[in-house]
Amino acid sequence: MDVKVEHNVPATMRDGTVLRADVYRPATGGPYPVLLSRLPYGKNLQVNTSHLDPLAVARSGFIVVIQDTRGRAASDGEWQTWTNEPDDGYDTVRWAAALPDSNGNVGMIGVSYYGNTQWTAALAGPPELKAIAPQITWSEPHDGLYSRGGAMEFALNTSWTLMMGVDTMMRRHAGDPAGLGKALGALVADIDQLDTSVYWELPAGNSPAYQRHGLRNQDLGFEHALRDPEWGAVNRVAGRHAEIDVPSLNLGGWYDVFSQGTLDNFTQARAAGRPANLVMGPWTHEVYTGQIGDVNFGTAAGVDALGFRGRFVDLQNAWFRQWLTPEAEATGPGLPPVLLFVQGKNEWREEQEWPLSRAVDTDLFLRADQGLAFDAPKADEGREAYVYDPADPVPTTGGPLISATGYRAGPLDQAPVEAREDVLVHTSEPLTEDLEVTGRVRAILHAATDAPSTDWVVRLCDVDEKGVSRNVVDGILRADTTPGEFAEHAVDLWSTSYLFRAGHRLRVHVTSSNFPRWDRNLNTGEPIDTATDFRPAHQDIAHDAARPSRLVLPVIPAVS
Repeated sequence: MDVKVEHNVPATMRDGTVLRADVYRPATGGPYPVLLSRLPYGKNLQVNTSHLDPLAVARSGFIVVIQDTRGRAASDGEWQTWTNEPDDGYDTVRWAAALPDSNGNVGMIGVSYYGNTQWTAALAGPPELKAIAPQITWSEPHDGLYSRGGAMEFALNTSWTLMMGVDTMMRRHAGDPAGLGKALGALVADIDQLDTSVYWELPAGNSPAYQRHGLRNQDLGFEHALRDPEWGAVNRVAGRHAEIDVPSLNLGGWYDVFSQGTLDNFTQARAAGRPANLVMGPWTHEVYTGQIGDVNFGTAAGVDALGFRGRFVDLQNAWFRQWLTPEAEATGPGLPPVLLFVQGKNEWREEQEWPLSRAVDTDLFLRADQGLAFDAPKADEGREAYVYDPADPVPTTGGPLISATGYRAGPLDQAPVEAREDVLVHTSEPLTEDLEVTGRVRAILHAATDAPSTDWVVRLCDVDEKGVSRNVVDGILRADTTPGEFAEHAVDLWSTSYLFRAGHRLRVHVTSSNFPRWDRNLNTGEPIDTATDFRPAHQDIAHDAARPSRLVLPVIPAVS
């Protein structure tokens, strides 16, 4: 079909504020269902809309609406992160349903922030909203967005906030070219120096960079959420899926910063009795090909292949048709309830559920002499110690993250991390047969520190036949402690689907930092938004029969 495009089409919200959208529609015929995306990054920037493929989707028989959220790009009003998205989402869905040539049914599409605007619109409940397809977005904002395990998602928060400040400066200095040039120059200088200086500034919970550029925490800074856990709760989906009466198609990546949120949205929607589908690939937040980090998972791993089922956007279109145009004929086999990419095996697998009920929780114990085994430790296997110094934190090396360009996401060689004295490394014997781990991984540490507060970071790695160690999953726990006393700490490593091949070895890291992905615990117990002093912490990890530090792996039994 030929496509007509209208730019900056106005929609008036309930308070009179005008938001603007680009509308892509088939040039003839109709009526057509509507697919709506609401984003704060600029609807005219191709980098923000390329994955939506609006021209191709419109050619296939949809009206596609891409709207700038309130106070961003072409839309009027004042932007306050998350605050207006439920009401604006409700009003925009109703407006989009009444567009010329619409059949009155609206679906929503988009990733990350504009994955969450789908959930918040669905919570508001506009009657014309019939289905949503959120990708790589969160469920509980304190589990991957604002923070994780009590530690701040520091690289994500800081880099995102400064980048969002560009549009703020454009608005603040409209009509003042000289002032705009000066303000943007200073802001971009800080963005370019994130790795070398800005990330290192204290206090982490009230960034000096925000103060330099006049960026208000309540508008742009995630740190506000750490001081007031209910601030921004409007974007919380966790625990609210029973309020949402629309089907969802959830897409995520094992190395995405919101991977667990994607899984949780699916499981909670299904638990609430709502139709839901799940697609989980090996991807990061920004890369959806088969080449992720240092690993080539194969051509079939890409989002445009899905094991040669076809392009995800085409499968998504077919999925939407069943909800938005029920009278249309099915155009293919459709998606299974769950489609998982099993890393290591590098194959897609169809499942009927998540988590998999056949997974068996299996303990993997830290042992003496840097060992790792499925057999429990003996009484005399003792403990290990290291010193964590916030002035010299363990550098972020791969994993699910969003950061400045100096830090890559995905599975990376962990040799630089494993060479450090403040990282305990435990390695198993070579596996005699394949071992599949599919589900949520957790660690139980018996640990002590001489600090009133510290962090525990645990990472699971795969060591290949050549001795190269690459990260699979990890997690962090910020713990207030009684100095000198051992306590049991549970660290959530989130979920994966990974086949450890025969001949490979499993490896576990235990440490106390992963910077700048997570902010440094300064080991003083002072509030994050004021603390500037720091001290080293002396850490002890026990792994004997009475205090068995271990990972709990969801192992899929081998089929005989």
